[in-house]
Amino acid sequence: MYTKIKNIALKLIPKNVLFNYEYSLRYLYYLTRKGNKFHCLVCDSKLSDFITTNNHLVCPRCGSIQRNRRLWQVLNGGLLKEHMSILHFSPSRSLYRQLKKGNHYYVSTDISGDFLADKSYDITNIDAANERYDLIICYHILEHINDDLKAMNELLRVLAKCGHCIIQTPFKDGSIYEDESIVTPQEREKYFGQHDHVRIYSVQGLQKRLEDAGFEVKVTCYQEKKDNIYGLDELETIFICNRPI
Repeated sequence: MYTKIKNIALKLIPKNVLFNYEYSLRYLYYLTRKGNKFHCLVCDSKLSDFITTNNHLVCPRCGSIQRNRRLWQVLNGGLLKEHMSILHFSPSRSLYRQLKKGNHYYVSTDISGDFLADKSYDITNIDAANERYDLIICYHILEHINDDLKAMNELLRVLAKCGHCIIQTPFKDGSIYEDESIVTPQEREKYFGQHDHVRIYSVQGLQKRLEDAGFEVKVTCYQEKKDNIYGLDELETIFICNRPI
């Protein structure tokens, strides 16, 4: 039902209107899921359950999925500070709304047109001054980028000396898998898991590339019970990267 309603809305409502009024439009659907069993960390809503679709647990109120809620939890664990400058690549709408209303200098960026964005930075050539941002959120971006080392160099360049860059991608065991001969959407779906991905990282492989680019990297693995009230993934890995001082 949720997917049907979403697809109908996408067909009937212009994207910019849907983006602007999504939170209000979701309210009626949220009323059917209101309860006390689960809790969305992003919008602070109490729920009877999350919406299950495409392996995601979706908050009916704000639209957040598991990784959005985990990221919000991590950000509020000490990384978010008042008056800091934040650069966010292709943000989820749920987090965009929260960060945009915060007491920060917040810049979202996207070149696909699928996300709410203030800028359209090319991550391999970011139009910003050196050490411009205190916090960079680069979530599920690098697996789309052909020249990922150039992107990592740019992220390091625009990151402030005491800043943090939060990075996550899909992961696999073993080593990084990439093959420049795999170019069609069908092949990329088959080998990389999505039609617009160009590789699958391993945790160790991505860590090494980031360290080779000059970052100090802290890898944190989270483990939750399957029935946790926040609707988080049972296993999740996040990188918090810093510029060496």
